[in-house]
Amino acid sequence: MLEQMKGAIFDLDGVIVDTAKYHFLAWRSLTEELGFEFTEEHNERLKGVSRMTSLDILLEIGNLEFTEAKKLEMAGKKNRLYVEYISQLDQSELMPGVKEYLKRLRKRGVGIALGSASKNALFILDKLNIARMFDAVIDGNKVSRAKPDPEVFQTACHELGLQPRECVVFEDAQAGVAAGKAAGMQVVGIGKPEVLREADLVITGLHEL
Repeated sequence: MLEQMKGAIFDLDGVIVDTAKYHFLAWRSLTEELGFEFTEEHNERLKGVSRMTSLDILLEIGNLEFTEAKKLEMAGKKNRLYVEYISQLDQSELMPGVKEYLKRLRKRGVGIALGSASKNALFILDKLNIARMFDAVIDGNKVSRAKPDPEVFQTACHELGLQPRECVVFEDAQAGVAAGKAAGMQVVGIGKPEVLREADLVITGLHEL
């Protein structure tokens, strides 16, 4: 699978860098204002989904309802907090083995793309000093449908000029694995095999490769 691939499409959070902790802190700050507790267990439900979908899940947890205008305002506030946190990012926060594996893929002539729901993806890649290693960056600014919809991976595949069967997706979330499979691609899951059962291969991190 990995030897034959012509394109590698990576999720961002939990695969390239662990920004989940910053999402958690920003969401928790918002829920404290709203008057309910937001736990790390709750945060697991937000992995791999868009900002507005995350907010909907959050409000469901708190059993709250707001107008669309108010929800947009809250999502904007959360994002400003998140951007404050990630503005301090540097290369030291790359997940183990990421830079080495990307270099190896480039040497082999494999196309490299990012497929993330994050609207801050390019900002984060710049902070990590690896933006130049990607041939295509597909993020929440370029697609409208959140994972498990395959749109983000289909778009990345198209920008690489490849067919789905030629691409492998690297994902840490169930929704992302489902999106990769729906796009007709093979998927490497990064995390626990019992959680990422639909993946073709499960590893603990890119350092294994």
